[in-house]
Amino acid sequence: MLFDDTYFTIEKESTGEYRERGSRFLGTALPIRDEAQVKEILQKFRKSHPQANHHCYAYRLTPDPGVFRFSDDREPSGSAGKPILGAILSKGVTDVLVVVVRYFGGTLLGVPGLIQAYRSAAQEALHHSKLVEKHIQYSFKIVFPYELTNEVFHVLRTSQVQIKSHEQADTCSIIFDIRKNLASEIERKILEHPILSHRAFLESL
Repeated sequence: MLFDDTYFTIEKESTGEYRERGSRFLGTALPIRDEAQVKEILQKFRKSHPQANHHCYAYRLTPDPGVFRFSDDREPSGSAGKPILGAILSKGVTDVLVVVVRYFGGTLLGVPGLIQAYRSAAQEALHHSKLVEKHIQYSFKIVFPYELTNEVFHVLRTSQVQIKSHEQADTCSIIFDIRKNLASEIERKILEHPILSHRAFLESL
């Protein structure tokens, strides 16, 4: 794992450009949430750059270093997507998509030249981005009788959780997120609580 409890992504869209023998390589780095968003963004790039010869990209999702994808978009294999991904890895960020649009200038660059160009355009885009540090979050659901609401909220308020939903009835439930390194602590608090340990049920999601 590259990351333990924290990871870095970018705050907002940033751009960069690289030129080589008449060809223009326009790089754009964008924060992303999931693969569905990637598809939407790529469609927009193809519409906004209809005259471009290639729309190459790479992205990483989640702190897991194995979740990534790239595309050469008809450039020679390994000459575009992998160099873009390499720039992302070198920056140490995730939840990031980098698209490099190429306008052909009439001169073939060869595979080494393409690798340099796509990597440089991606690096330029990422260089202008602002990094944001985030925490890996675990999700839990706690189910409990209504009369224990005050006890449950007291434990949650003192445990730095982010409540996502709260259903209130005779039997209540709360879904919350908590930083990875604090997850074992919230479990311990509930398991050792004199009342909640017997009447509340905590499960990870």
